[in-house]
Amino acid sequence: MEHYEPTSRRPIADLFRLTAQASTRLCVRLGIHPNTISLSSMVAAGAAAVCFVFAGRLPWLLIPASVFCFVRLWLNMLDGMVALASGKASKWGEVLNDLPDRVSDVLIFVGVAHSGLVNPFLGYWAAIASLLVAYVGTFGQALGVQREFSGVMAKPWRMVALAVGSALTLWGPEAPWMQWTLIAVLLGCVQSVVIRLKRILAALQADA
Repeated sequence: MEHYEPTSRRPIADLFRLTAQASTRLCVRLGIHPNTISLSSMVAAGAAAVCFVFAGRLPWLLIPASVFCFVRLWLNMLDGMVALASGKASKWGEVLNDLPDRVSDVLIFVGVAHSGLVNPFLGYWAAIASLLVAYVGTFGQALGVQREFSGVMAKPWRMVALAVGSALTLWGPEAPWMQWTLIAVLLGCVQSVVIRLKRILAALQADA
């Protein structure tokens, strides 16, 4: 089979990547397929969503909810590392790398929407905005230039924002921290869409 090299890879901090090196070697040795890892990220996202749903009544659940959000990110990174290390990267693998991400975003923000800590409409709008950010990011790749991962509210930073909002809620439950967090996510998503469109346009103009 011809070796396939993914056309676009999300920039990941070296320190975060280091945490998955041993796991990558283990997955390759055990023959765990990267697509399985991609799909398992939705399980982590679903667990985060369930924790968020009940966090209004049991605030301590914000802690595992945040942990599961980061586990989701870690699995999103691990699948690509295993795909490259095992030589199992494929075009279909790129689909399964992206599609579970979008499902995970929706699960997590809908979970927040039903937590009782925010106006539900804000949670649903955050889910929609996260999908729009990712959708716009793929325009460049579809048009033959680079895929865009830029902006202040790319996928990793959305999860960081939720973790910060969760921590602030536990620290000062009298303030609507999660509500403000979702407003920040929405504003950041608008910035991300704008900057991605501008960079894709610039790349298309340079290519022309």
